[in-house]
Amino acid sequence: MCSGSPPRRLGVLCVRSDMEERARDLAEYILEHKSTVRGAAARFGVSKSTVHKDLTERLPQIHPALYHEVRALLDLNKAERHIRGGLATRRKYRGEEGI
Repeated sequence: MCSGSPPRRLGVLCVRSDMEERARDLAEYILEHKSTVRGAAARFGVSKSTVHKDLTERLPQIHPALYHEVRALLDLNKAERHIRGGLATRRKYRGEEGI
């Protein structure tokens, strides 16, 4: 019923299932590609806030085991982000491409 056109007035149930499906898809993408929240947001065309909310609030309710895997990767990304930021700054001031 809701696949195809966007849900309208009474499509609350369809929106809910779409959000749950998106949360699962985001989690699988992040784990498969070892991606960051920013990378997943760009790939799925949603905001970083949406990705974060889907992964930290919706995913634990719909798939707790998958959530724990994603949480471990998100924690690793958070621990490493200062290193990636430093490397990006270094490339910027050296004039390297791919920043």
